[in-house]
Amino acid sequence: MGRIVTPARFAQAPANHAGFETDSDRERAALWARLRTEAEAVADGDPLLRGFIHIVVLSHDGFASALGGHLARKLGDWYIPAERLADITEQAHAGDPGIVAAAVADLTAIVTRDPAADGLLTPFLYFKGFHALQWHRVAHWLWAQGRRDLPHFLQSRVSEVFAVDIHPAVSIGRGVLIDHGTGVVIGETAVVGDDVSILQGVTLGGTGKEHGDRHPKVRDGVLLAAGAKVLGNIEVGRHAKVGAGSVVLKPVPPGATVAGVPARVVGWLTSGQAPAVEMDMSLPEPEYTI
Repeated sequence: MGRIVTPARFAQAPANHAGFETDSDRERAALWARLRTEAEAVADGDPLLRGFIHIVVLSHDGFASALGGHLARKLGDWYIPAERLADITEQAHAGDPGIVAAAVADLTAIVTRDPAADGLLTPFLYFKGFHALQWHRVAHWLWAQGRRDLPHFLQSRVSEVFAVDIHPAVSIGRGVLIDHGTGVVIGETAVVGDDVSILQGVTLGGTGKEHGDRHPKVRDGVLLAAGAKVLGNIEVGRHAKVGAGSVVLKPVPPGATVAGVPARVVGWLTSGQAPAVEMDMSLPEPEYTI
């Protein structure tokens, strides 16, 4: 997994880092300090939100605690109340600290790539693609422990609440943006790499009712634009871009831009920046002949 790259406007960490030993710890501390600063400003500026902001952010002593509590309240219901779900997120975060590090990278990816994110607090509080992805990370950890029923329960609740349906077996890297989130479906044997951007309505699915390894492998830096459907056990190569509404049935070479139904190569990467980070949804102008 790649090192998290923190945008300059969030890079100022608290002065005393003597208790931290890793870059990941320092990045988390810097992000948490900025998140608290933004939360304090909102609490001071809007009395109606003060209690909400205090419960979700200011009452906590760290990012992992605030994240787990917020996720739990979003998903809690009569069957499993928020308090029990918070215990589950705490167990997952303790069992695999990489889950929290990935959440930091995911939140950083949002403020880097999404112009609608005017800071850390708004996506942390309200972006359901972020919430769905963090719940998936918990469900995936449970799945890796050999548990099956609880991850399926969490998958179902996430689908009901956030309209994002990701099988708990799916492996997803860090720095992933699920923008808007509505209608995203990712099947059981899919793989999603680091620094990938996925927009609403994207499907990583199979081509029928076959069993076994049957879903796409999306490599690092890929951009999957709105409504893209990638079907079958095929690879979308590193730094590729899939145009909006496309149906991909064949492997996509690294650095290629594909579009259409069925999708075909319409261009190639010309900049040094990954399409997922650049977030340019446009496609090359077609060449017309008379």
